[in-house]
This record gives sequence, structure tokens and C-alpha cells, in this order.
Amino acid sequence: VAGFGGYPAFPALTAAWALGLPRLIHEQNGVLGRVNRLFAARVGAVACGTWPLSNPPNGARLVEIGNPVRAAVLAAAAPYHPPGGGIVEILVFGGSQGASVFATLIPAALAQIDPALRKRLRVVQQARAPELEGLRATYAAMGLRAECAAFFDDMPARLAAAHLIVSRAGASTVAEIAAMGRPAILVPYPAAMDDHQSANARALSEGAAAVLAAEAGLTPHALAGHLTRLLGDPGLLADMAAAARWQARPDAARKLADLVETLTSGEKP
Repeated sequence: VAGFGGYPAFPALTAAWALGLPRLIHEQNGVLGRVNRLFAARVGAVACGTWPLSNPPNGARLVEIGNPVRAAVLAAAAPYHPPGGGIVEILVFGGSQGASVFATLIPAALAQIDPALRKRLRVVQQARAPELEGLRATYAAMGLRAECAAFFDDMPARLAAAHLIVSRAGASTVAEIAAMGRPAILVPYPAAMDDHQSANARALSEGAAAVLAAEAGLTPHALAGHLTRLLGDPGLLADMAAAARWQARPDAARKLADLVETLTSGEKP
């Protein structure tokens, strides 16, 4: 029995424990959730999507697996080419929790960067539907090329086209950025349970693949500084992209399946 966290996993894992069945849990984030923490020392293995896991209980058997990434993302992954003297594409999205703050923060930050650099930018930004009209009007008034939508159904292609990504730090988002090998500024969702998005972001930031920018205190001026520093240094962007790709786990799904087979055969991982 494999549990992936959340309250729906509780009864299945409890029954498997009572019956003595092989069992494992997969934790996507860098911090164990409530149910996964309860069972971590009572399963054959804790498959870790984000490494390192920050709060494992004594007795937990941790196995670094990674987070499975959609096949479409893996198929779209392509070598990173830092911006030359032409268009610089920035991809902004908020993940499943959305990010209303980006609708005001990003335009305000872009208004503060050097006009010569701003002229070269193309912004592709996901925003909530009520924010779209105002966001588009703001970018139009700035004379900035922008495409804003509530949803993009071709995100793998958008990720591949980006020179720099600004996003939240959900586990799947971080895994896809790494699989794509793209530099990023990660702004963790501050209300996430146990601040798990900060733990997710550290996996890339400590590996020099991303900038971790906590939302608290992230002013437009501070974000403009990050953007100016990164976009003004193509070599740094290329290094960050390579570091992200190095941390990717494109074989996570296979490794998770292998771990299931190991446990069902009675072996220890």
C-alpha cells in the first residue's frame, strides 16, 4: 500500500499496518505532512520527493526518489540558451494556490528596472481571472510586451521558452523547473502548511539553481534588484540552468515503482 499524504491516505495505511501488508509513503515536499509524519516510522520506506527532508522522525527509512514529472514536461525539455541581445522571456505563474501578489509585485518591479532592459522583455504571466484586465492595462501603459492568462494549456512549451521563471515553490513546480533546467526566482507561498514551500525552494536555492525570495519583505525594489542582477548576467543564468538540470530526477516514477517492487518482495531498500 502506497500513501501519498493527506487524510484520505490515513485509513488505507492504518488497515495495511494492522494487516501487516508492505507499505510506503511518498512525501512530495521538503517537510513531512501530518499523516505522513504519523506513519513515517511505521512503513518500509519514506520515498522523498524533495531532498533533504527536514523533519524525519527517528526510525524512518528515507529513500531519495524525487517527484514524478509529467511526460509532456520531460519531452519538452531542451538545452538552455541564455538571452543574447534580443528578446528576454520571463514566465510568471502562481501554481495551484495562485499568487495574487504577483499581479501587483511583478509590474511594480519591472517598472523599476533599466528602461533599456525592460524594452527587451516579454512577460508571460498567469493571473487570476479578476486580475487580468488590470494587469494587461498596466503592462500596456508601460509599453511592455506581455501575454497574460488565467491558464496556459501548453505549460511545458512555456517553461522551455523561458529565460527566467518567477513562481511559487510547490513540489511539482520545483520538480518541473529542475527537469526543464531553467533558472528561477522562487517566492514560497507564506501560508503553506509548515512553510513547506520554503523547504522545497531551498532544494534549488542551496544548489545555486534558484533565488529564494521570501514574500515577507519582498518589495518591488528588491525584486527589481534580483531581476537586474540575473538578466544582466547571461553566464550566471546559464550556470543556474545547469545547476537546476543537475538536480532533476527525471527517473522518479521508475524509481518509485522499483521501490514498490523491492518492498513487496520482502527486501529492505
